[in-house]
Amino acid sequence: MVKPDLVAAKLTELSDRVARVRASCPDSAEGLAESRDALDLVSFNLMLAVQVCADLASHVIADEGWPAARGLAEGFARLEEHGILSAPTAAALSRAVGLRNVVAHGHAGVDTKLVFTAAKSGLSDLEAFATELASWVNSRPGS
Repeated sequence: MVKPDLVAAKLTELSDRVARVRASCPDSAEGLAESRDALDLVSFNLMLAVQVCADLASHVIADEGWPAARGLAEGFARLEEHGILSAPTAAALSRAVGLRNVVAHGHAGVDTKLVFTAAKSGLSDLEAFATELASWVNSRPGS
């Protein structure tokens, strides 16, 4: 059974990461490129935000006894299959795994424009994930 307290704690962490991205991101991609500290803070918090979402997906999949996802992106697809996430949210989070991987593993450096776009327009996808997952958890008996 999915643990509502664990989900709530992780969603609080997700909210904090999103707030940190908003607070740390300059108003332009050029400004982000010029500030190595801002780029590091924004990239790191975006990576951790996506990881929190992936961790939550894994938690739900395991606790529900569904077949394990073979990768982070597949975890979001599994939540979509079971009606927890909308198709647009699952697709957006699956794409966000690519940015998470680049930041986490340092593949060919971080593309500042990609990070800036994620920080300015991708945060709504993270918030949609939180809203959709919380709605599903709250709709379950005993929640």
